[in-house]
Amino acid sequence: MCKMFLEDCCEILDSMRVPITAKDRKKGPYPYYGANGIQDYVSDFIFDDELVLLAEDGGNFGSKERPIAYRVSGKCWVNNHAHVLKPKEGLDVDYLCYSLMFYDTEGLVNGATRQKLTQATMRKMLIPKRDMDEQIKIVEKLKRVVSIKSKREAEIQRLDELIKARFVELFEDGQSPIKTVKEICSEIVDCPHTTPRYEGELKNPAIRTSEIKKGYIAWNSMRYVSDEEYEERVSRLRPEAGDIVYGREGSFGNAAVLPEGYKFCLGQRVMLLRPDYAKCTSEYLLHAVISDDVYRQALGRNNASTVAHVNVKDVKQFKIPLPSLDKQYQFAEFCTQVDKSKVTVQKALDEAQVLFESLMQEYFG
Repeated sequence: MCKMFLEDCCEILDSMRVPITAKDRKKGPYPYYGANGIQDYVSDFIFDDELVLLAEDGGNFGSKERPIAYRVSGKCWVNNHAHVLKPKEGLDVDYLCYSLMFYDTEGLVNGATRQKLTQATMRKMLIPKRDMDEQIKIVEKLKRVVSIKSKREAEIQRLDELIKARFVELFEDGQSPIKTVKEICSEIVDCPHTTPRYEGELKNPAIRTSEIKKGYIAWNSMRYVSDEEYEERVSRLRPEAGDIVYGREGSFGNAAVLPEGYKFCLGQRVMLLRPDYAKCTSEYLLHAVISDDVYRQALGRNNASTVAHVNVKDVKQFKIPLPSLDKQYQFAEFCTQVDKSKVTVQKALDEAQVLFESLMQEYFG
């Protein structure tokens, strides 16, 4: 397969970028783009075209889930954290975008904390050279798979909203006594403040904030530890099925229930909440800590100016209503029925994701 340098097939419009500090931005209808998407809306624009933006610094370099490039169309403003690429004649803009979305940047980016893809390096990045008809066929095939993924993701979101609406209906009526998280848990522990020593064998999952989503565990990025490392990390408390894991840094506020059949340990910046089953169920505690109200409490206690962070002592003081166990069991049964539907949809989504990754590897790997 012949390949071509980006500098040969694209106009590089980086010199036209203009960063605007938050205090100097005037609100308006035009999207203000950075490394990973829209950051704001402003009153003016500097581009009006079909473009691909490729992260320069602060991008999702190395991620298999979050792209480092995205397509923009029409009037917009771009800051200095994204390279601006306009395809030349013979190169489809969507084909260009797909070729860069999950580009392997190992050895191309530098910087210990905030990795950067310099323009000089970006210019020499290679993408497969194909005629326009073949590009269009590839793009159409990928778009069909992306459309299926989007529909399945929308179905899962609707099911999640159904559970959320039921939670509000049952519990946010002002009738239940208000308790702290500490009062309704039998155990609350923080993770060891060390990075786990990972190994290749798929033995003992070390769950990190990246695996904790809003109500479920993402397994595709899970890393594992040895028996020895596991024993060290569970010395304070062995996680059990039914425990809640809560991410307290980064995209804090995500939580999930640990399933049966695994020997979990905690990665960094993760807390474990064990319900006092005489007071509450796992399902109720989970949906209470991921509720909008608790998220607002977490935001109010955010202790960092850059990376969102909440302290263990603050999590313990989150206030939630504590309804009767009968109502909690009723809610748990409702969740079980909805989750059966979610499992079916998630399976279809996973299959679409596997197909997408396979096609991306075939065309651009």
